[in-house]
This record gives sequence, structure tokens and C-alpha cells, in this order.
Amino acid sequence: MHCHRYDRPTSRRDFLQTAGGGFGGVALAALMGDKAQAAPLPHRAAKAKNVIFLFMEGGPSHLDTFDYKPLLNKLAGQSLPASFKTPLTAAGEARSPLLECRRTWKQHGQGGLWISDWFPRVAEHADDLAVIRSCASSGINHAGGVCSMNTGSIFGGRPSLGAWASYGLGTENQNLPAFVVIKDSEASVVNGVRNWGNGFMPAVYQGVEFNSDGTPIKYLENPKDVDRQRQRDKLDVFTALNREFNASRASNTELDARIQGFELAYQMQAEAPGAVDLKKETAATKKLYGMDQKETAVFGRNCLLARRLVENGVRFVQLYSGAGSKWDSHAGIEAKHSSLCHSVDQPIAGLLADLKARGMLDETLVIWGGEFGRTPMSEKGDGRDHNPTGFTMWMAGGGVKGGQPYGATDDLGLYAVEDRLHVHDIHSTILYLLGIDHTQLIYEHKRRPERIDQNEGHPYKKLLGS
Repeated sequence: MHCHRYDRPTSRRDFLQTAGGGFGGVALAALMGDKAQAAPLPHRAAKAKNVIFLFMEGGPSHLDTFDYKPLLNKLAGQSLPASFKTPLTAAGEARSPLLECRRTWKQHGQGGLWISDWFPRVAEHADDLAVIRSCASSGINHAGGVCSMNTGSIFGGRPSLGAWASYGLGTENQNLPAFVVIKDSEASVVNGVRNWGNGFMPAVYQGVEFNSDGTPIKYLENPKDVDRQRQRDKLDVFTALNREFNASRASNTELDARIQGFELAYQMQAEAPGAVDLKKETAATKKLYGMDQKETAVFGRNCLLARRLVENGVRFVQLYSGAGSKWDSHAGIEAKHSSLCHSVDQPIAGLLADLKARGMLDETLVIWGGEFGRTPMSEKGDGRDHNPTGFTMWMAGGGVKGGQPYGATDDLGLYAVEDRLHVHDIHSTILYLLGIDHTQLIYEHKRRPERIDQNEGHPYKKLLGS
């Protein structure tokens, strides 16, 4: 197998021969039929049916967006007070002066949520936002942080959150992948495909990466001289040969995923073009997502595509903003974050408004966040370092009670001090909202019962108002 040729086939024949899942790489992640499902029914009444995870890669600053800390500006320029220091505080960080927040803050919605002027459009949906200000992670660098937020471990090799959701619930549409990933550029996300991988699960559960260049799925149409029946006959021959080869190789999940993937690719030729065709959307809808402006067009397109995908039965969609750790702001945070926040603010607001208008927000869980936050101490004079000990994420729709904050960091935003939610708790909560009891969603690997939270997480039921 020439794995290095999967991403860039040089011809249609090369693509069909080497792309294990067919058509834009979708094959390795589709869930086809009963054999791909572990628990086809939820363990409890689900609040959410689908998830859209808006991942800001690189670590957005909670201190400049959703976690207002007036004391930070009062002490700006001074060293971190001794009362905030712990054995975990690096000596260099402790000596670095505190960096002021230059944002203008206002309270929004009936609950009076504090949101900075970097997210003016999202702020209009404050009553839908459940802002979790007490998140924590074990990952202190980007590789460990992104891996942890996606898989629950700082080390690669475990299944991703989307894979667990697909494993537990299956797919609502046999003609589309259950788990789709879309980046905002061709830049590589740290850890690459491991972030949406299947880990020790069968390869059929890994995420499907759609293209970011305006054509989400390539090779959907047959050549002019190949009709659908001829394609069906060819696929049947491939399937028979592959199954014969795989009969004595039950542990070869990659080949099993290839077999199912070719079948999915065939089915997608009929349904996927309509699902990803944004030409069917009105000019007003495209403007709602910011597709009429250069700065917001890319993420706006991806948000609109995410809505169409969940509308067509895709279970889990993950959108990456700042692919290549662009949210990382060790220096020049004002310029970097200003640009990035502007690029996602209108698209995210448009997504929330559109889902709500279509009656989809109640059953679609929208999640915003990165792998960690930023420190109150300065770095390089005008930047902030990584902060996994206390940061912010928010959720909307999917049964969560919006319009209020949950948990808290200390007065400088360094440590989570109230209702601390580790990544394991966040994952458990997401599955809980999907109707899954994470303690019962088990995959046996090497005779060990494995769970998404590695036996450490608890669902945060306060988000449901209980």
C-alpha cells in the first residue's frame, strides 16, 4: 500500500487504487450498517442529536474574550502576587509582569454575561451561551493540549471524541459519514489526523476530513463513460475480492473500513452533492454567515457547511479555526487575536442564528474552545503563554441552559477554583448531552475495558439546570 499517496492522487485510477476509503478520503470513517455500531440506542433521553465543535487551534485567551478580570488591569505591570503562586507556577512566569487586557467589556443578555468587544456578534446570542469558565487540561504544550482536548490523553493513540460518539450512536444517514472534520486552511493541525482518529477502535470510526478549498468532496462524479450500474458492478467485484482476502484476517480493521468505505463512496455519489452544495443557499443566508466579506468568508462557509451536514444526519462535525496553531499568541496578541476573532465572530453568530431559526439548535450542541487558555502574565512584552490550569469554553443548544457562566477561575484567571472541569469531565458531559452514559460506553482493548474519560470524568449536570 502506498499510504503516502492517499492525500494527493495523481489520477482517478490512482485515487481508486490507493485511497482506502474512496472519494476525498471519506471511506475510512463512515459508519455503514449494524456492524459499525456499538450501542445503537442512547442510554438515556438525549438532549442533543448532533455536535458542532468549533475548535480554535492554538489556545484563545479567555482573559480577553469571555472571562472578565478587572483586577488584571489594576495590577498590570506588577509581578504575580504571592497569593496566586503555587508549585505549578514556573519561576520565569512568576517574575513576568501581568499583562493588561485592552478590551472593552459589556454585559449581555438577560443573565448579564460579560463578553469583550472581540465577539460583538456572538454576544448578541448571550442568552444561548453556557460559558464554562473553569476548564482545565493536562496538556501544557500544543501537541499534548490538542491531543488531550480531542482524545482525553496527552499521548496519541486513543480514539477521538467524535469516534466515541460515532461508536456509541452510529449514524443517522447511511449515505454520509458520521464524523466530519473541516479546517480553515491547508495548514496542518498539530498531531494531524490523530486528532480525529479511531485509536484502538476499528478504522471505520475515524473522522473524515473534507477539503477546505471550496470543493468539500472530490471525485463525486463518475467519468462520462461510466454509468451508475457499471460503477455498481465494479464495486461488487472489488468487495468480493476484498472480503475473500479479509476472511482469514479478522483483525484487519483497515481493510474492513476500506470495504465499507467504497460502499459509502458509492452511496455518497447520490446524496453528498446535494448536502454540500451551498449554491442552494440564499444570498441572505450566506451574508448571515459572513460569506460576503473576505475576512469571514472561509469560516463562514465552513459553518454553513456544518449546518447542512448535521441537517442531513452527520452526527459530529468539527471545524478548525487557525489551523497550524494560529491562535497561539506568545507575542503580538492584540494583532493576532483581533484578526482571528473577527474571522470567526460573524460566522459563529450566523450559525447560532440559523440553527435557532430552523428549530435545530435544541438538538444541536455547539461547542467553542481551544486546547487551553492564556496566562495573565505577559510573555515577550505583548503576548500571553499557555494556560491549561484555568480557561474558558462555551456550549450552546443541545439542552444546555444558556445565558449564564458556570464555574470560575481566580481573580486573575490563572487557576480554575470553582467547579473545575477537566477535559475528562467535558467529554463526559458532551456524551451525557448526547444521551450516552460514558461509564457504559466501553470498548474492550487488549482485554481492558476502555472509556473516553479513562475512568476519571463526571458529567457536569449543572449545565442542564439540575
